[in-house]
Amino acid sequence: MDDRIEIRNLEMLLYCGVLDEEKTRRQPFRFDLDLYLDLQTAGESDDLSTTANYGAVIDHLTSTLDQERFELLERLATRTTELVLEDQIVQEVTVTIHKLRPPVAAHVASTGVRIHRCR
Repeated sequence: MDDRIEIRNLEMLLYCGVLDEEKTRRQPFRFDLDLYLDLQTAGESDDLSTTANYGAVIDHLTSTLDQERFELLERLATRTTELVLEDQIVQEVTVTIHKLRPPVAAHVASTGVRIHRCR
């Protein structure tokens, strides 16, 4: 499926990491999401009820992930796909997450993971 809704540069402060310091303070993450669904009906009808409401998706992600803790980016990405796929109209989702200030010795702008899941 080629139709998709794109959410870019969604930033959140979350708990994610295996180091003690990462478990005690929130860190910045940037999310890019691609929600795959058939957009033909929405394109023809101009009716929000026939598509995924990206505002509701963002609200659901931010309110839920804010309450949870993760050790691995892989788990955070998987949990994000689970939450997006709760919207039954979404058939597939690609989630890319960047940890903006990873605790490594080298200068790195970010580290990240990208996963794709289908219903």
